[in-house]
Amino acid sequence: MIDPHLAGRLAFAHRLPTKAPLPPGSHALGLFPERDALLVVPEGVDPRRPTPLVVLFHGGGGSAEKILPMLRAHAEARGFLLLVPQSVFPTWDLVIGGHGPDRERVDLALAEVGARFLLDPFHLVFAGHSDGGSYTLSLGLANGHVVTHLLVSSAGFLSVHLQSGAPRIVLTHGTRDEQIPIDRSARTHVAQLRDAGYDVTAIEYDGPHAYDPAVVAQAVDIVLRDDG
Repeated sequence: MIDPHLAGRLAFAHRLPTKAPLPPGSHALGLFPERDALLVVPEGVDPRRPTPLVVLFHGGGGSAEKILPMLRAHAEARGFLLLVPQSVFPTWDLVIGGHGPDRERVDLALAEVGARFLLDPFHLVFAGHSDGGSYTLSLGLANGHVVTHLLVSSAGFLSVHLQSGAPRIVLTHGTRDEQIPIDRSARTHVAQLRDAGYDVTAIEYDGPHAYDPAVVAQAVDIVLRDDG
């Protein structure tokens, strides 16, 4: 039997907070000396009331700062916590060779946020673009017992050795994507996921290998209005 951790299973579980909450703003969590995880706390968050959390994964060669604009304004306007981990290497360990240090870092970051805020168990969302989209799909499907929604942009692949739960999936992709053509990625993924019984919303848009802000807004709307 495969080791659940090697298959991407996280140890995170919802618990009551045990630490003081962080004030509104953007914070490095202080977990790692390099490529630390960032947390955006919007104004008006009550740490004693359940708050949605979105975990955003950057693309290959990316960073938290580069991917943050994809969702930061939505977090501040819609009142959800936005956690942005960073891979140890230029892209996520799964893309290079399998789950390892990045899964561990995501686990630590989730535990830290959960220790400071009461999280909404019906809205723990994984999101990402490009390699981050692939990581979202792969890690999210392995952790559907806690991850409720996947917001996937321009993913190239999915690699799942252990499935858990049934997260709802919003999958977006540009029809003019030359880096990761839609026919061999998104359209294939949508068919496979629906065949496996997942609830998938597919959004195709006229664009290249880049997320479209209007499409991202549409996807955020779908995820946040879903009551679980």
